[in-house]
Amino acid sequence: MSKRTCQECEEPISGRSDKRFCSDYCRNAFNNRHNRDSTNLIRNTNNQLRKNYRILQKYNPDKKISVPKSKLLRDGFDFTLYTSTYQTKKGHIYYFVYDQGYLPINNDYLSLVKRD
Repeated sequence: MSKRTCQECEEPISGRSDKRFCSDYCRNAFNNRHNRDSTNLIRNTNNQLRKNYRILQKYNPDKKISVPKSKLLRDGFDFTLYTSTYQTKKGHIYYFVYDQGYLPINNDYLSLVKRD
């Protein structure tokens, strides 16, 4: 019977036959290393999506409001990043960052909405 070793530190493992790590520390270290964002692009995109979400939440604490586009731009909102779109029957396109969304009204104003 071959000796099993920890997938993180390669120390011998004893105990259950399906055990893969010698300790919680090794299990966490292994998973953290394998689950971290592999590229700067993904990490930066996720950070900007979080920032966009916080900005939309800040200006839309209730369900719906109109705000100047300049307020969002001043706070660092990136209009090229969103998680989904929704097109109404009239053809209006709402851009969503998770459950917070916006509809461009004109070049200067946005209608902010929150999806239930």
